[in-house]
Amino acid sequence: MPPDVPTLTEQFRLGVNREKGGPVIERLGYGFWFGNGGRDYDRASLRIYSGGYSEAGSNSCVLALPTLGRSPNAERMMTAPVLTEIVRSMALAWEPEWAVAMSHAHRDLEDTAGKGDICLGWVTYLSRHQGTVPPLPAPVRIELVEDKGTLIILTSERFTAANPEHIVLARQVRELLAQAGLMQSASS
Repeated sequence: MPPDVPTLTEQFRLGVNREKGGPVIERLGYGFWFGNGGRDYDRASLRIYSGGYSEAGSNSCVLALPTLGRSPNAERMMTAPVLTEIVRSMALAWEPEWAVAMSHAHRDLEDTAGKGDICLGWVTYLSRHQGTVPPLPAPVRIELVEDKGTLIILTSERFTAANPEHIVLARQVRELLAQAGLMQSASS
């Protein structure tokens, strides 16, 4: 980590080559990760990529949640209203191409190989630049985020990877979004 705030600010502004002494690569933007230090089922993290405009990757925010029922801290934050506001806040603050809140268990269950690089979780945001979100089956809710994009809330009840109906719904919605051309990042 840089020794002071001005240095860190300048690195965020310009982007930094990971090669020691390498030149700044502005079009790649920057990424950072925060973890809560939790172990196993209590683990949560936030990964943000922002400021990029190359074909190498997409601007995104991923909130990986602790495991409900196995984490003492998951209960209070894992509600549709809380996660909807968290993802909405990430979308407004960072203006990513996409953002998601999903459990580690759901993320591990969904093999994204060959499915594009956009994750679909309990609450997902897609930038309007991705395209128009089509009508989706109940109980899915769609909410606009100002003029920036759309939130997709799969269900108002707690989404768990252990519930087969939730997984079927997520896969059905993913397929509908893929058919509409929304599951590939703008950089794909």
